[in-house]
Amino acid sequence: MTDNDTQVVRAGAAAQGPYALDIDPKRAGWGYSSLRVLELPPGGSHPLAAGDSEWIVLPLSGGCTVDVEGESFELLGRRSVFSSVTDFAYVPRDVHARISSGAGGRFALAGARCERRLPARYGPAPEVPVELRGTGNCSRQVNNFAAAAPAGGGKSGGSFECDRLIAVEVLTPGGNWSSYPPHKHDEHHPGVESELEEIYYFEVEGENSLGYHRVSPSRPGGTDVLAEVRTGDAVLIPDGWHGPSIAAPGHTLYYLNVMAGPGEEREWLIRDHPDHGWIRDTWPSQPVDPRLPLYGPEELAQ
Repeated sequence: MTDNDTQVVRAGAAAQGPYALDIDPKRAGWGYSSLRVLELPPGGSHPLAAGDSEWIVLPLSGGCTVDVEGESFELLGRRSVFSSVTDFAYVPRDVHARISSGAGGRFALAGARCERRLPARYGPAPEVPVELRGTGNCSRQVNNFAAAAPAGGGKSGGSFECDRLIAVEVLTPGGNWSSYPPHKHDEHHPGVESELEEIYYFEVEGENSLGYHRVSPSRPGGTDVLAEVRTGDAVLIPDGWHGPSIAAPGHTLYYLNVMAGPGEEREWLIRDHPDHGWIRDTWPSQPVDPRLPLYGPEELAQ
């Protein structure tokens, strides 16, 4: 088990200009998924050239204005990823946008190379589906702001339409395991498993706090990572059984998942690790962690 230098991106290691994190397909060594974390000072602004990718601008802390294709989307944002769900904006491929913030803040730009050019749109916070997944010490909260379509639902399905991009937020209360049982999505098996590259971006509540993340090989020579993760770290997952993500007691663990792949359908189909999938059968007999939900879509950022 290793903290693989090519798969674990430490906070600041992939910084570039205004981006605290800048991962594109070339940096990751794959074909589709991207993630940037933009830091703007009060009164700051930044041009975004979408290129061949679609993007979602997701406030991590603070609010911003996204100007694109003659429209202006005012994002109220939030205090932090631990305080509330947030509104967001969709930026299509082949456009130029500008992100501005009067008070400053940090903004995730989740991207995916794609073919279709969809319209620029606003995603309201009250419409973000909040899901409680698992039970007992496997309980976690999933904010499905850009989840994939159900199997067979086509590219227009899911909670928010994108061409290839799939993105969700996960919050794991201190002491719990999430991304568990370990699962994978690195092969195309119709109706069973979809091929998706994935980025995990982490934040941990509390000063000097940490969590852990595991990726084990699903093939000879595959991804093998056991990493201590802190705020600003990311893990790249081109293949492998990923999970668990472990929250240290007393510290909520947040991660942003960004996924995309070559499949004709935009869908998230996973295969559980055969040694650990049985844990799902125990969930109906246990209550959901009473600390959840940490918040719902009705929470306000201010």
